[in-house]
Amino acid sequence: MPADANPVAFIDATAFMGMHSKDDSVRVAAKAFFAGRLAAGDAGGVVMSWEQVGRCDDLVWGYERGVQDAYYPFMDVLHTDLAIDRVGYTEDDVRRAFTTPGLDGLPAHERMLIAQVVGRGGTLHTASPRLTATAGLPVVPLASADAPAPGGEPSFPAYLEDLYQRSLVLTVVSENL
Repeated sequence: MPADANPVAFIDATAFMGMHSKDDSVRVAAKAFFAGRLAAGDAGGVVMSWEQVGRCDDLVWGYERGVQDAYYPFMDVLHTDLAIDRVGYTEDDVRRAFTTPGLDGLPAHERMLIAQVVGRGGTLHTASPRLTATAGLPVVPLASADAPAPGGEPSFPAYLEDLYQRSLVLTVVSENL
């Protein structure tokens, strides 16, 4: 599944929630991706399916109310300040998801996501080990593409970095991303 020279950048719930991973390498790589995109302004925009937004919310809603209240201000501001185009699946995406042989064996939500990415000529930035290990998919693992130099951790602008640091009361084990 070839990608364009300038593919549309998609993210999934593993990328977004990766900023709160208990695995520091995943957390820092995910944060680097989003901090870099935010610094790029409109040129740094990304696309995220409605389902993937919902998967993030579903995960957060599993935590106690105090943790949610500390997390959501960061998420709200980042979703506002970063150009995130939230989109639904099309009929073509659904058809492609279940007729493309290269997607056989993936869970339905990942088949739908990859079909959406392919249909829009995109590349998915993800922290999903299953997707990055599946040959032929238009995916880029966050850990390899976005990790800063050893020992370095990027920062968001001060107003957002403060919210991010407070939001880190929510941490997610990799299996739950």
